[in-house]
Amino acid sequence: MIFLVQQTMIFAIPLLIVALAGVFAERSGIINIALDGIMIFGSFIGAVVVYNIQMAQNGPSGQVLYLIALLASALAGGIFALLLGFSAITLKADQTIGGTALNLLAPAISLLLIKVVYGQNALRMPTGTVKEYMLHIKTGTFLDAFTDMSYISTYIMIVLFIILSIVLYKTKFGLRLRACGEHPQAAASVGINVRKMRYIGTFLSGCLGGMGGYIYIATVSAGTAQGTVAGMGFLALAIMIFGNWKPVGIAIGSLLFGLLKCIGSSYRAIDINNDGIAGLANLNLPSYFYNIIPYLAVLIVLAFTSKNSRAPKAEGIPYDG
Repeated sequence: MIFLVQQTMIFAIPLLIVALAGVFAERSGIINIALDGIMIFGSFIGAVVVYNIQMAQNGPSGQVLYLIALLASALAGGIFALLLGFSAITLKADQTIGGTALNLLAPAISLLLIKVVYGQNALRMPTGTVKEYMLHIKTGTFLDAFTDMSYISTYIMIVLFIILSIVLYKTKFGLRLRACGEHPQAAASVGINVRKMRYIGTFLSGCLGGMGGYIYIATVSAGTAQGTVAGMGFLALAIMIFGNWKPVGIAIGSLLFGLLKCIGSSYRAIDINNDGIAGLANLNLPSYFYNIIPYLAVLIVLAFTSKNSRAPKAEGIPYDG
């Protein structure tokens, strides 16, 4: 059971923070379908920072290095997202097409630079492993699921999720941001700079998406950047819609789909009863069956919940004021 909880959190945390990233953009009125590309670009820059620091052999290591990589990936994701902001806010281009373009651009840039600059097909950590990023606090109880072999990013992202949710729904800034996604003309009439708020929402969305990207490759892919995040950005978008653009719904959706992703990737090792028997593996079903479960669940859940979803009224509509 401890293993199941740990593996679920590994997938749930990036989904949680990236789904919130989508909320910040869409509550400001910008459809951020580029979350997958932002995750890829952020993960790439995080991996580059780790690679160069480790190659220098005299820089920080362990959890300090992890935090530096997270900050770098956040900044990179924010800057990359500004490309979407420029096309959607300044040029008033179609936001879905702009987001799709970034989803195509991110892996292309990442893989090109990895090949040309580093001479590799995938950028790996030159020394050490991601185990250096982990906490190792054993209590001998169920709390080991959260303290032993767990990542410091888990706690940071949970705290950040709570703080940003409060900012979005309980502060003047959050009210102004949400007003720009609901009634931009009304917001402008009371002195709110709609374009500025939309740029801020898009930048924050990119920062969170970039961090989520590096957290994903650090916890799932051993810190290796290879131009993909296995569609986690699109899954986060689905969770955002499932959660009705609200933090509580997003948290529930992230845990649910995190569990399904965990089953898909670790079904051979899941032993719920601690009896040494991995029940799912004994069913002798092909691995593809388990891997498809999260995405099939997305289709089913959205089919039944989309009618009750209420997107921001002005999302995707260029502001002409």
